[in-house]
Amino acid sequence: MGQKMSLSSRRELLDRLRPRYKTSSWKEKRGILDEFVSASGYHRKYAVTVLNHEIGKAADKRKTLPRIYDEAVRLALITVWKAANRICSKRLIPFLPEFIGALERFGHLSLTPEVRERLLTMSPATADRLLYQERHPEGRSVSTTRQGKLLKHKITVRTFSDWHEVAPGFMEADLVAHCGDRAEGAFLNTLVLTDIATGWTECLALLRKSETDVRGAIHAARQSLPFALLGLDTDNGGEFINYELLRYCEDENITFTRSRAYRKNDQAHVEEKNGSVVRRLVGYDRFEGMDAWRALTALYAVLRLYINFFQPCMKLLSKERREGRITKRYDRAQTPYQRVLNSSLGDEQKDRLRASYQGLDPVVLLSELERLQDQLWAYAQRKPCSTISSGVPSESIKQDIPPKSILTTPLANAPISTSVPATSRTYRRSSKPRVPHTWRTRKDPFVEVWGQIQLQVDINPSRTAKKLFKELQQRYPGKFPDGQLRTFQRRVKERRRELMMYSSQSTEAPWTNLMPQVHSR
Repeated sequence: MGQKMSLSSRRELLDRLRPRYKTSSWKEKRGILDEFVSASGYHRKYAVTVLNHEIGKAADKRKTLPRIYDEAVRLALITVWKAANRICSKRLIPFLPEFIGALERFGHLSLTPEVRERLLTMSPATADRLLYQERHPEGRSVSTTRQGKLLKHKITVRTFSDWHEVAPGFMEADLVAHCGDRAEGAFLNTLVLTDIATGWTECLALLRKSETDVRGAIHAARQSLPFALLGLDTDNGGEFINYELLRYCEDENITFTRSRAYRKNDQAHVEEKNGSVVRRLVGYDRFEGMDAWRALTALYAVLRLYINFFQPCMKLLSKERREGRITKRYDRAQTPYQRVLNSSLGDEQKDRLRASYQGLDPVVLLSELERLQDQLWAYAQRKPCSTISSGVPSESIKQDIPPKSILTTPLANAPISTSVPATSRTYRRSSKPRVPHTWRTRKDPFVEVWGQIQLQVDINPSRTAKKLFKELQQRYPGKFPDGQLRTFQRRVKERRRELMMYSSQSTEAPWTNLMPQVHSR
């Protein structure tokens, strides 16, 4: 086969043949197509495409298509997402019909039939794309768990694979320390209880990390649970592994188990709530003293209603490992309240829950959480030498960066209390502006041969990157492993994008610039 035509020559030939090809009969088109394929070296199907459509027309046509999810749908989704505490789309989308009904019932949302229809037919992936600019990073916490070495032989170990409970009442328990940057001294803790079957979560503030306080908080949580506490699973900390809590569970007929040491996955349910509920709401600052405890207790009294009635969650149904890849399947996202109604709980308890749900307004609850957060953050300490007087922080302990919060902006038309000055709350972010990552962090494996590859791509853009890579491996045996194929494909794709950009700006200059490269070969 002789030398192939240059890219500019093929472009000129294509411009001459296209008008005649479009007006010819079927038999004449076949002859023109044979002639064009023979001269250009294009694949026959690709030749049909370029003869029928000008380059760039298909992309321009796609850009002019009307958007299915326009700005009105996006703004409505953002409003509902913020009222739903900024949960993930896989939890939000299955709960949208009921949650939108609750917002409309209390007059916080008014949607047109068209926007409502598109909002309810949206997929989680589409919601993620529309909410991309609203997402924020998360932080990390400090562990203060200390082992309780006594009584371990009397408490049964329960691992993550032993949870097969379908009835509500078996709960995991853990403590979250609000110690800030230092673990010495007295500071507040949060006792988190999460039900395995329904996801029902209770958070209780502890003034001290003691055996008596933990037992008293568990007893108080039993009074507010919509079901009986049947089992309690904890870690190996001394605040749980002690005679006082063991005797209490034996007297109340509560099954007491513990996880394995240094295996947080054994308590995956409550560990997830530690981050997604407590840390996102309270943050990572230090809280100590009676005033801070009262503020945190008031906050958790509202929080339990919001997360259990208006925060859907998903449960893992199956997990399969196939050829080194794990496939997980989850059920439909439901709130703990909905899961309790679908459980074997008595009708009397279910009726009480339904009555409580009908009187709850999610926007009012969210606004109340925001107000109580402002009150709590007045007692946050970020420096070891900071002190609090009269419940108001001094200038020396005011935060330069506010703590992480799930409530970054108030909702429109939501009642906001002015008892405490509102603070600007944002997620922690770096002060440095983000810049595109255009520099290399390792040596370019194709630096020695990229000139040859670039020339081949310019001469024949229809050749696939995989075919070019195979030829490169045959030309240089052992130099380019198969793992570099993906990098090579990206580089070839970038080169083709540059050629398309040149062709859209000028029809002569780019192709004439390539002529010396072709002749030099």
